[in-house]
Amino acid sequence: MNSTVIYIKNMVCPRCIDAVKEICNDLHITVKQLQLGKLESNAKIDDALKSKLSKRLEEKGFALLLEKNQKIITQIKSLIVNQIHHTKEPLTINFSDYISKELQHDYAYLSRLFSSIEGITIERFILKQKIEHVKELLFYKEYTLSEIAFQMNYSSVAHLSNQFKKETGLSPTQFKKKNGPNHQSLDSI
Repeated sequence: MNSTVIYIKNMVCPRCIDAVKEICNDLHITVKQLQLGKLESNAKIDDALKSKLSKRLEEKGFALLLEKNQKIITQIKSLIVNQIHHTKEPLTINFSDYISKELQHDYAYLSRLFSSIEGITIERFILKQKIEHVKELLFYKEYTLSEIAFQMNYSSVAHLSNQFKKETGLSPTQFKKKNGPNHQSLDSI
């Protein structure tokens, strides 16, 4: 039995996984494993079925990735998004070591590739993701700024506040006083 691995762009949350799983069920695609940015099927997916899958994914805001480099970029983004937005345990190693280990590539190579395709560095992408998560945490007022700084692995509240202000133009306190969450969808970052 042949298996197929397909990479999917714009999968950024558990609901995305559910949406792709539903599409696969509708198309009778057996899912061996489904995670952010990656679908693994037990069966061979022929071109006709892949075309149907692509169309259905596009209707939901996703896209199939065919180019090897784009797949790597999606894997990098998925690792970062998952770690920042969906994992409770903070990383005990640097993001660079984590990404390099998970993708089994030299970080310098991954960093150059990411920058050349995305137009920003991996570090900048990580910062943007962290700030979006901080916005969400501030908006829902479940944690103090000190707790958020600790949870997001910042060295201090001042460091978090400085990065937040550079990115948003507002201090965390000013942001809290605003009415709406005013954060971006994760797939647009």
